[in-house]
Amino acid sequence: MKKVLLKFLLLILIANELLAQDSISSYTKHTYMIPMRDGIKLFTMVITPNAAPNPSPFLIQRTPYGADIPLPNGDSIIPIKLMGSLKAMAKEGYIFVFQDMRGKFKSEGTFEMTRPLYHLTDKTKTDESTDAYDAIDWLLKNIPNNNGKAGINGVSYPGYLALDASVDPHPALKASSPQASPADMFLGDDFHHNGAFRLSYGFEYSYLVENDATTNSDFPFPSYDLYNWYLQLGSLKNVNEKYYHNRLPSWNDFVKHPNYDWFWQKASTLKSIHKAEIPMMHVGGYFDQEDLNGPQVQYAHMEAQDKTNKNFIVLGPWNHGGWERQKGDSLGKISFESNTAEWFHAYEKRWFDYWLKGKGDGKFDEANCFQTGSNVWKTYNTWPPKEASIQKLYCQANNTASFSKPSTSGTTIQYISDPAHPVPYRALPIEATYGEGSRWYPWQTEDQRFVSTRPDVVSFIMDSLTSDLTVTGKISAHIFASSTGSDADFIVKLIDVYPNFNKSDLSMSGYQLPVTMEVLRGRFRKSFETPSPLTPGKAEEFVIDLHTINHSFLKGHKIMIQIQSTWFPLIDRNPQKFVPNIFLANENDFIKATQTIHCNNSLASYLELPIVKQ
Repeated sequence: MKKVLLKFLLLILIANELLAQDSISSYTKHTYMIPMRDGIKLFTMVITPNAAPNPSPFLIQRTPYGADIPLPNGDSIIPIKLMGSLKAMAKEGYIFVFQDMRGKFKSEGTFEMTRPLYHLTDKTKTDESTDAYDAIDWLLKNIPNNNGKAGINGVSYPGYLALDASVDPHPALKASSPQASPADMFLGDDFHHNGAFRLSYGFEYSYLVENDATTNSDFPFPSYDLYNWYLQLGSLKNVNEKYYHNRLPSWNDFVKHPNYDWFWQKASTLKSIHKAEIPMMHVGGYFDQEDLNGPQVQYAHMEAQDKTNKNFIVLGPWNHGGWERQKGDSLGKISFESNTAEWFHAYEKRWFDYWLKGKGDGKFDEANCFQTGSNVWKTYNTWPPKEASIQKLYCQANNTASFSKPSTSGTTIQYISDPAHPVPYRALPIEATYGEGSRWYPWQTEDQRFVSTRPDVVSFIMDSLTSDLTVTGKISAHIFASSTGSDADFIVKLIDVYPNFNKSDLSMSGYQLPVTMEVLRGRFRKSFETPSPLTPGKAEEFVIDLHTINHSFLKGHKIMIQIQSTWFPLIDRNPQKFVPNIFLANENDFIKATQTIHCNNSLASYLELPIVKQ
């Protein structure tokens, strides 16, 4: 949930570049302390167009990352060269509003991570929805030359705030675009995936936003490569004992709530936001390293009750907020062969122009979903498309994969999972998440050959495809496995293996691109609310949601399934011995375990692939 837009905006404004004249050529900065209904005042920066020929709408972003820019108020003339879609909007007149949320930077009050929508059950309480309402109400009455309409957008945490603002919205709020917004912090976003704790991110992000209310904080790591640092940290109970000393509310909540209890459920937008009250454009990336799940599941959840066609989605070949970059034409070593960011900037402008200015015909496709592999934009009337045909891709005992069910009986593949020697989630070094030189941003496109020869990673690969095969929709893994331990993690990856000689780019020969991948913590295989131990040696089915994709495996490529049981330090080490609370595990709780993947006619592990004809 890291800021994307404001960081670039700040750098550009400081540079103060001179531009050629546009219809509106400059803006002026003003700042205000806007009162909320409970008396708390929130710092707000308003950038208004100079010499605007017509009243302008508001475009609002609320943030925990610092709304202000280091320019004086009133007489500061700000050139139009703003980042991404804002530049195009600025030329035609928008009033841009940036607000510090409660308890962060220059706003009063107390910060609460992913504050629940308290007002839904107690009208006397405030939350991000009521704060957005009050801010809009004040802006309408106090900022001159506005047209009485507002929109809200944002990436990551600001996207979450844009989603909250759409609940019981102010009458003037006409459209919202939550982008890379989390939905549920236990089931699939920043802090947990299917109950498995995201160690490096949870540790560093809680420090980032809660160490000092007036700024962002980077944890003072003593080394650059953090793989061994996290390994030597040992049990998670050492975090408070050695470093945080019960000072950070979020870390304390991780420890107190290891299961999907009332705490996580009350903060889940899936429990509080059920339909689109105003037009909504969810935006997400297939390679989002922070909030991949949120836009997908929130769109699907709200679509079930979208009787008035207000719910839309855009999915692209992006990492977290990748559409805010100048081009969005590649990620890591993967080329997408077009300027996908430019496409999105134009689309976002058309979206807000219609709802806030009445420009355009208002015809928006239900889903705009880039198709990787073939590298083209596709539109759909429903997402996922209903015409997909589900086929099962089976793991075979000879480490192959095929669409034919295994014919043998009792065949299995085994590997030893050792918490003392966990599989790294990307090639070393593991830099601090937001540290200098960090490769956190593109890691979900990293070549998986760096782990494919490890004995604790098993792979199942198809023959080369004789024609293109397009997979569009929800991927689900059904892994039949057993363990000698009483708990286990299973990580499953769907991988596009490039030809041994990739003629279009020889440097990509044999590249193993992870199209989608996910983890499930075994204790939650039956219930996220009530964990249960595995019975050592007993085979069980582990069903893992691998999200929705839109990918064309090209002729000559191969499809691979990869399975492992550690993914470190992205995911904390499962002791592999069932304990009531992994955050309080002792060092001697961590044990080796033999994991058995069943690949036979009675217990067949497979992936469900929704295949569409082109």
